[in-house]
Amino acid sequence: MFTIFFSLSFFSFSLFYFILFYLFIYLFIYFTDPKDNISYKHLIPWIGKGLLILHGPKWHQHRKLLTPGFHYDVLKPYVALMAESTNVMLDKWEKLATDGKPVELFEHVSLMTLDSIMKCAFSYNSNCQTNRKNTYIQAVYDLCQMVHQRLRIFPYHNDFIYWLSPHGFRFRKVCQLAHDHTDKVIHERKESLKDEQEFEKIQKKRHLDFLDILLCAKDENGASLSDEDLRAEVDTFMFEGHDTTASGISWLLYCLALHPEHQVRCREEIQGILGDRETLQWEDLGKMTYSTMCIKESLRLYPPVPGVSRQLNKSVTFHDGRTLPEGCVVAISIYAIHRNPMVWKDPLVFDPLRFSPENTSGRHSHAFLPFAAGIRNCIGQQFAMNELKVALALTLLRFELSPDPANPPLKIPQIILRAQQALGMRIPRSCAAASI
Repeated sequence: MFTIFFSLSFFSFSLFYFILFYLFIYLFIYFTDPKDNISYKHLIPWIGKGLLILHGPKWHQHRKLLTPGFHYDVLKPYVALMAESTNVMLDKWEKLATDGKPVELFEHVSLMTLDSIMKCAFSYNSNCQTNRKNTYIQAVYDLCQMVHQRLRIFPYHNDFIYWLSPHGFRFRKVCQLAHDHTDKVIHERKESLKDEQEFEKIQKKRHLDFLDILLCAKDENGASLSDEDLRAEVDTFMFEGHDTTASGISWLLYCLALHPEHQVRCREEIQGILGDRETLQWEDLGKMTYSTMCIKESLRLYPPVPGVSRQLNKSVTFHDGRTLPEGCVVAISIYAIHRNPMVWKDPLVFDPLRFSPENTSGRHSHAFLPFAAGIRNCIGQQFAMNELKVALALTLLRFELSPDPANPPLKIPQIILRAQQALGMRIPRSCAAASI
């Protein structure tokens, strides 16, 4: 989801906060507005017109089509695949921890989440974590920067000017790198479907994976998705399925490194759930009560998608008589709502107990929006929460995390909330070794 981010938390105008918060609620409860054509259109050359960009009947068709890919029975076996990818990352950290240098989180976690989404949604073993260089990860990072740059430079909103500029030339070149990656995945699966036995095997699956659903999908007239629609959905989910989750995991580990008392409590909870077992199971995720509260508090302070925007399909009139006209583009800062002192007491304090049952019961449902809200909420939010839990549990069982005081991160809001400097983490010793 494209982000327009405003650092509204630095303003103290309570009336402005009040209007901002209730405007967001109004938009998501009463409207199904299209994504605005100012910002989101800059994503189309990269991810095409997939579920993120579409609106209207075609969006409803694709949403209905893709929802079975996130069914309970589909997500359940993903836990083992997520754990496998996480352990590859942690094995790398074991080697890096021996020299005492900080580990840069975003790069490692991004590779892990890409590895995970490829295995889960596309049944594809990319081995991206062990390859010396992954061009797709770098391409995604560069594309996020370039889309953000294009939004900020007004003349670049014109396609003719942008495509003739050096930045536009580089954007097309990097887009091609990302498209080559997704094309390879699609091509290999299509080749496997040419084998009649393999096709029958896929059709007999009780629940198909994401790519199976796309390739086997038929509309009411029996037509398959066009190549353009197919690649748009694959590009969208390959990006959204790893980059947003990588941001969430990285900031979560950073929060727990800053607050060792919560880190210890999460670790004790996880150890109590597993007992003598070494493997994490689906049923364990639902028992991670305190860890889940820590995850949600981290997502409150550091939402991976810090803002959204919509184009109004009808006018909105506020209680004070002011009106936003039809067609107006409205940018909403999720980051600011999550830090709004009218909604959250001591909003800058990391306090997982905000999400205890007794504290959650009286809170407005739209006060916490890491996955947006309404009918256009994130289709993969349960997948993301499961991956956050798996990564947290396995990391805390092996490492005691502490921040790198020499390089505190500076948040930069692009499409995804990142850190300007490397988000470093010290992992001086493994928990297993410390207990011997």
